[in-house]
Amino acid sequence: MGTEIFKSLELSKKYKIFGADVSRYAYGLYQQGFQKTYLVKKESYISDILAVCKKEKVGAIIPGGEEPLLLLSENRKLFEKNGILLAVNSDKVVNLCTDKIKTFNYLRKKGIPVPETLVIESESLVDGLHYPCIVKPARRSGGSVFTYLARDRNEATLHLDYLKKRNIEAVVQEYIPETEGEYTVGVLSLSTGEVFGSIALKRFFNAKLSVLMKSDDAIISSGYSQGLIDDFKEIRNQSERIAKTLDSRGPINIQGRLRGGTFYPFEINPRFSATTYLRAMAGFNEIDIYLQILLGRKKPAAKKIKYGYYFRTLSEEFVGFKELKKYD
Repeated sequence: MGTEIFKSLELSKKYKIFGADVSRYAYGLYQQGFQKTYLVKKESYISDILAVCKKEKVGAIIPGGEEPLLLLSENRKLFEKNGILLAVNSDKVVNLCTDKIKTFNYLRKKGIPVPETLVIESESLVDGLHYPCIVKPARRSGGSVFTYLARDRNEATLHLDYLKKRNIEAVVQEYIPETEGEYTVGVLSLSTGEVFGSIALKRFFNAKLSVLMKSDDAIISSGYSQGLIDDFKEIRNQSERIAKTLDSRGPINIQGRLRGGTFYPFEINPRFSATTYLRAMAGFNEIDIYLQILLGRKKPAAKKIKYGYYFRTLSEEFVGFKELKKYD
């Protein structure tokens, strides 16, 4: 996702961009266009990132994934004390939306239609489930990591046991067919809670890149969205309602499917998504907009969205032996 954030920043032609990663094999460390990239240690991530920011006089940080988001959010005051802003949602929203049970219970209580989502505390509860169903981690798991489509009791039990043995708390979620469409929606809110705007993409599953699991009558999407960006007014309105209900104060990404004409969110991430560059191409550069507002610049005017089809593929980069990043 960090590379998509980089491309969105580069598209705006307003920023000096630096990158950092804990893996010396990360593609982004060698991506062309960065001012400089840094290899940082996982065990000293916060102090290393802070040191990079001080050295390069960085004004704002954009986390490129869920784990950096949580680590940086937990240390927000440390960075702000050093004059470094975090381009992330509020701590309240980050903490709520990284726990699926809390998120969907909260939305249900507020009258938002959501898929049935349960914690299975004993094996006997598996008997009462409707199949197929989705088994996935209760917390985090951006990009559909460890998500599984269970077609019957045996499959559900096996995957629940698999997650339990790895100390991963799991939830079981009602499966909503893709027949009426799956959508990923970005909603950008200001620090006041006012919604600046939203953009929706109807996902296509013609390419393996966008599919995690597939059978004759069911499909689970991966973390790579592509498809049609159009007005989708009712879906955007419902997504904006969800953002307001959660009291979002920054970027939020909502994935969901239509059933009977009603939009049901099944995944909500309080951050920019891997679709952000496709959105920027369409005229909704949410990262640039949010940074301009965060840095105290004039609030950008909303641009006309370029509706149409947005596709993606993989990129390649050669790195020689001597060019491989080393830890200091």
